[in-house]
Amino acid sequence: MSSQQAVSTPRAYAIMHVCVLLWGVTAILGALISLPALVLVAWRLSIVLLLLALWPATWRGLQAMSTALRWRAALAGVFVALHWWTFYASIKLSSASVTVACLATTPVFVSWLEPLIVRRPFARRELLLGLAAVPAVWLVMGGTPPSMNLGIAVGILSALLVAIFAALNKTLAREAPPFALTAVEFTAGLGILLLGLLILRPDHLWPTPQDWLWLIILSAGCTLAPFAMAFVALRTLSAWSAQLIVNLEPVYAIILAALLLGEGEALQPGFYAGVVMLLGLTYWASRGAGR
Repeated sequence: MSSQQAVSTPRAYAIMHVCVLLWGVTAILGALISLPALVLVAWRLSIVLLLLALWPATWRGLQAMSTALRWRAALAGVFVALHWWTFYASIKLSSASVTVACLATTPVFVSWLEPLIVRRPFARRELLLGLAAVPAVWLVMGGTPPSMNLGIAVGILSALLVAIFAALNKTLAREAPPFALTAVEFTAGLGILLLGLLILRPDHLWPTPQDWLWLIILSAGCTLAPFAMAFVALRTLSAWSAQLIVNLEPVYAIILAALLLGEGEALQPGFYAGVVMLLGLTYWASRGAGR
């Protein structure tokens, strides 16, 4: 297994902030694409894998990976595919703003799961800060219409899945080039989604011309680029520290959703109060998270 050089901590944080900005756009694109969530994610992974296949560094990295490392990456890929499926399902069931707010529960799950997966001691600070996010999430839920409750539940499930994926990726980030890891993970994830398509047989399978445009932007600019960049940052940051930055995603997504989709009209003041609390918690926690 090859060892990959880590970047400095300030640079790792800067990289993660760029990733979060790009990820904030994915919720908007998910709302704009007319495809069902499962079909949308299958197309997203297919396009990214096609782009990766055209990149020579992907094939060189794959040749250097051991069989054991490929299986571990495949397992992580299953969780990222399930996360994206539930993420876009939550958007379809509620809204982009609500879904990204639900993802702010991810540090709660990461604080419990990362020590188990990467085999490090539990940190009391992480556990306390994770639990402190719960009242804020309660405010977020109270500021949304009852019709969005199912979408909120699916969004929290998506947060659990991404917490597992983030912790697994922490164990992989130093062991192989990012494009090769991404290729293995997305191949496994696409396999799971294709199985889901065979079982569920959704009617709407083919993108419209406008869907194609959004899918290409989603796949190249908001998936492949930040996914590879996040691997670089994770060589330096813990999954929990990285997730604290990811908690800023609601800022970008909510502002864009209000401006482009007009979602702000359906949300109550409690929703925004909860988001502000989550962001304040993220800032406070990140001051001691540079490890």
